Amino acid sequence: MDILNHLNPRQADAVKKTDGPILILAGAGSGKTRVLTYRMAYLITEKGIAPYNILSVTFTNKAAGEMKERLEKIFGPKAKDLWLGTFHSTGLRILRKDGHNIGIDPNFIVYDDDDQLALVKLCMSELNINEKSFSPRAILSHINQAKNEALSVHDYAMEAKDFFRERVVHVYKLYQEKLRQNKALDFGDLICEPIRLFREAPHVLEKYQKRFKYILVDEYQDTNRAQYELINLLSALHKNLCVVGDEDQSIYGWRGADIRNILEFEKDYPDVEIIRLEQNYRSTKNILAAANSVVEKNTKRIGKTLWTENQDGELVAYQMARDEHHEASLVYNKIENYMSYKTYTAYKDFAIFYRTNAQSRIFEEHFIRSGLPYNIVGGLRFYERREIKDAIAYLKVIANPSDSLSVMRVINTPPRGIGKTTVDRAAALGTERGMPLFEAF
Repeated sequence: MDILNHLNPRQADAVKKTDGPILILAGAGSGKTRVLTYRMAYLITEKGIAPYNILSVTFTNKAAGEMKERLEKIFGPKAKDLWLGTFHSTGLRILRKDGHNIGIDPNFIVYDDDDQLALVKLCMSELNINEKSFSPRAILSHINQAKNEALSVHDYAMEAKDFFRERVVHVYKLYQEKLRQNKALDFGDLICEPIRLFREAPHVLEKYQKRFKYILVDEYQDTNRAQYELINLLSALHKNLCVVGDEDQSIYGWRGADIRNILEFEKDYPDVEIIRLEQNYRSTKNILAAANSVVEKNTKRIGKTLWTENQDGELVAYQMARDEHHEASLVYNKIENYMSYKTYTAYKDFAIFYRTNAQSRIFEEHFIRSGLPYNIVGGLRFYERREIKDAIAYLKVIANPSDSLSVMRVINTPPRGIGKTTVDRAAALGTERGMPLFEAF
């Protein structure tokens, strides 16, 4: 096959080994997106597998988009038969089509982070839980973590051993009830509800198991327990599961990622074949040497050593600063030195990475005083802007009048002089009569 000519030997092995459980340990810059794309192409052209029978799960919409674009160049319209998307988009598609089997309205809406927080605060208010004593964000974090671990309200309650967690149980229970009343799901539900669907409606699971003869999962080191369970259910029939990941790049533990999923893959699938992609196409030899020397000290890893045919490049420099102001000064001086020696010709050739957004302030102050031009990348996303969220809330109410949370957002947007007392009375009436807030008005 022509595409194999564009791969190095280990990449070709990863593409040609198609049956059974496969763990591809793909180091940074090792061409894993190309491998995943060519692997699907190989399944279709060489193994005769219909695109309809392949599921490929990526971690971001951007990665899914890149893969779709590459496959469409190879196969044209046939590529549309592939089921390719993120975990959440996969769960959403399943629930839209088959969620009615467990009482989920196919026209459900999905709440974002702000919607979730507003709903938690509403639940706390109804339960007379003081926000000063119990942080709504902390309670929401526990609810999200419970869903990351595929814990229902009952499961979480069984593990709640302290006063704070007991409060979370009450909020979690009411939170789920209000989601159902509003015909809404949150992002955690997009994984947990398909799991519940498959367990309570085995015929639905069987349908998807028969369809997905080959399953590929990208960024496996960043999967959480719920995602792990979902993939295990889907792959149980054919067991042609290929996961791609890098235990050295596991950085989402704070978001529920469970490194054990990749570290214990061999334990879960004793007949697994492990393929290491160690040739790096992105970095210089010096950068890889520094990276390897740091990560090899990590005890929780399967092990690999990255190498490259690229040039040595500049040595990695390391400097200690007295404080954040001294650090900003060091960075500024380094940039100006490079510019004065004509090593670089424009300020846009430099990038500064920081751990938290709050750290940018010191750099900005220093650059403003010095007259150094800069641009902050990021900021508020389009869909996070207040006016956009207001417009979307109106659309949600039109599509789903049961969405009381969106009704509360738009009831006084623009201002109509409807006071909190009136809204509270309508909400109480709705609760008493079992009707949505929209109807109570």
